[in-house]
Amino acid sequence: MQLYNKLSAKERAELIDKAGKNRLTLSFYQYAKITNPQEFRDQLFITWNELDVLGRIYVAHEGINGQLSLPADRFNAFKSHLDTIDFLKGIRLNIAIEQNNKSFLKLKVKVRDKIVADGLNDDTFDVTNKGVHVDANTFNELIEDSKTVLVDMRNHYESEIGHFKNAITPDVDTFRESLDIIEDDLKTHKEDKNLVMYCTGGIRCEKASAYFKHKGFKNVYQLEGGIIEYTRQVNENNLENKFVGKNFVFDERRAEKISDDVIACCHQCGKPADIHTNCANDACHLLFIQCDDCKKEMNNCCSTNCKEIHALPYEEQKELRKGQGNSNDIFKKGRADHLPYKKDLRNIFEVLKNKEA
Repeated sequence: MQLYNKLSAKERAELIDKAGKNRLTLSFYQYAKITNPQEFRDQLFITWNELDVLGRIYVAHEGINGQLSLPADRFNAFKSHLDTIDFLKGIRLNIAIEQNNKSFLKLKVKVRDKIVADGLNDDTFDVTNKGVHVDANTFNELIEDSKTVLVDMRNHYESEIGHFKNAITPDVDTFRESLDIIEDDLKTHKEDKNLVMYCTGGIRCEKASAYFKHKGFKNVYQLEGGIIEYTRQVNENNLENKFVGKNFVFDERRAEKISDDVIACCHQCGKPADIHTNCANDACHLLFIQCDDCKKEMNNCCSTNCKEIHALPYEEQKELRKGQGNSNDIFKKGRADHLPYKKDLRNIFEVLKNKEA
């Protein structure tokens, strides 16, 4: 009985090409009490492997968080399987705005302590006392209210390439960092402002809204289904799109275009650009924004040093990496000191001041 992926990304890509089928990329999450996450994980892997599902799925005692792709002709079978699981029956599936048959190349179902690393002790507050979920139309109305503070619950490298107009975009590397920063910076507005939050698909706001209500915020709202569902509703209902740029996604596509605006710049030369790349040097893999010209000149690398190492024979590169841990730059997501063009930080107080002017 196979319980883990056995094919490399290259082998899987070849199989996808050979199959010649269109695939759907989608995501979903659900907070629920799972008594035995390992057993649940194994059952999911067996069934989904047979359906040719690929993706990254996290299972924990608190629920499931899935980002995946599957052959379009097996979508109904996949949905039918979800409906056999009580807490997943009828769940909303966020279908990607832009499809790519190779968005995922392996099936990874992992058991984690939490389905999103939030750093919170859930026993200290009521995680079910969540904020008000709003659809795209209500969201558009809310964020035009002068009493509203709109907060992007994603990380800096996500909001850098796209965000809602007038949104506060905290300068953080991780979700857990943003919670205390937002609570502290907005502490004088817990009763007189609407705290409206959004993220990619809704999962981060689900926990954050309960946390902020616990912290004393009286009017807490979250965008139902996140940016992905918002875009679907905007397109289907001909609503005004208030999102500018691209929506960062955590698969091989890296981003989905929501508007034609390019709001970021190449981290190496400063020209308008909004495509992330991972440095080609296997000892680095820094995630950063790189324009086509710099990509060509630097051979997909973030620095001259990485370019020189990447040009060496593979065996020589392996020798250089021996005994070396992964570079910390991997986790900085575009913050490396050698990248001259960095994100302009947006101060929360400046946003509030401009909003009230």
